[in-house]
Amino acid sequence: MSNPSPSACPGTVTAEAAAFIETLSVDRIPREAVRIGRRCVLDGLSVMIAGLAEETWTVLADDAQAQGGRRDALLFGRGRTKVPAPLAARVLGGAGHAHDWDDTQVSNDPRHQYGLLTHPTVPPLAAALAVSQMLASSGARVTGADFFTAFMAGFEVECKLSEWLLPFAYKERSFHSSGIVGLFAAAATSARLLGLTGDRLRMALSMCASMAAGSRVNFGTMSKPLQVARAAENGVTAALLAQRGFTADLNGLDGEWGWFRVYGNGCFPEKLAQGFGGARKENWSIVSPGVSVKPYPSGILTHQTMDGMLDLLKTHAITPQMIERIDVYAGSNVLNPIRFAVAKTHLQAKFSMAGLLTMIILRHRAGRQEFTNEFVGSPESQAMQARIHTHVDPQIEAQGMEIIRSRIELLTRDGHKLVHWAPEKYRGGPLNPLSDEDLAAKLAACADGLLDRERQEKLLRAVRRLEKLGNAVAIARLIQP
Repeated sequence: MSNPSPSACPGTVTAEAAAFIETLSVDRIPREAVRIGRRCVLDGLSVMIAGLAEETWTVLADDAQAQGGRRDALLFGRGRTKVPAPLAARVLGGAGHAHDWDDTQVSNDPRHQYGLLTHPTVPPLAAALAVSQMLASSGARVTGADFFTAFMAGFEVECKLSEWLLPFAYKERSFHSSGIVGLFAAAATSARLLGLTGDRLRMALSMCASMAAGSRVNFGTMSKPLQVARAAENGVTAALLAQRGFTADLNGLDGEWGWFRVYGNGCFPEKLAQGFGGARKENWSIVSPGVSVKPYPSGILTHQTMDGMLDLLKTHAITPQMIERIDVYAGSNVLNPIRFAVAKTHLQAKFSMAGLLTMIILRHRAGRQEFTNEFVGSPESQAMQARIHTHVDPQIEAQGMEIIRSRIELLTRDGHKLVHWAPEKYRGGPLNPLSDEDLAAKLAACADGLLDRERQEKLLRAVRRLEKLGNAVAIARLIQP
């Protein structure tokens, strides 16, 4: 798909997206989409809570508190302090992506590298939390059904746009998908909660075409979660400006100068007939192809190899002292984005096979406690990382880019060579999903030391009946330590 000829995206995607957002109701969402949507909300809230332990959140919260302003919504993690809704969304979005632990949209289209696209939950969820509080502060009531419908509208619009955009945007131009697509989700969610309709709703979406931003150059730094934070903030801002009468083109996604053409050199025109949502569950991206929920706070391309490493260690009772060398063989679709040969910081470790496998080798896990600069930079970690090497395997490469495949070869100090293929049906993906118990355990791991058990249980109960809640603002209060 290299260097496609530039082409406009035909059709009326902006108008169709706006019509979908405006007319969606909770009773029109298929039951399976509702079930998965609740799981995504729980996972998104969990990773936001985990973000409270990150310096990324601290800096963003300090900045928002210093700016101050209208008291719309709680400043996440700062007690009763309130800030304007866009700033509140920025902090929530940054916290949610701080660990790179949030879910990932799946694609079955072989033209999409890795078969993975954007991180769909955090931008619309951050927007829903911030805007629902803003509305409540002015006396309006936002029910769980209002909240959930708005979230699902944003989620669906985001996933369809991500699926329809040519992968040239990510492969050649190296845009960060969550940065250039996520703000449409936040705008859709915010617009729905604000009651925008018709031209104003379309203009809110079109404004996003002028504010979309995000580059892969900043992966492994605080600016990767900043791109998701800004997506949440800009989406809320676009909806609020449209509510005030600020104008934009009515077709910002379509045509020669539209978002599809500018960012991706066009779209897949044959996919536009899919439309947004619909009565059949298969029409919803959240159901098919589905969503991957991450067991580890790192790039999902690494998870199969990490699970494979854990299996190998346990099967053969391998201890760190027994390891002479490890070679990992995979396709370039896995190894190119995993850019750090040796990780020096915990942010770099999220994109370092050596850093991640070292966590598995030394601790048999890779969670919040391992993703610290102290652990990653320790002499023990650095020494083990130096023994781990990655290689592009031509045979794996020839099997295609849409599936994540890898092989581990471990050489022991006494000369034994062990070979292990990582599972293709990766844990957390639609074909091997985390159970509800696994999701509850992830909440506990994310919230450990940040949210007490009683609050965690209340949050679990609230999300499980989210669309039936009388007051959705309760969710924002429950995640506030």
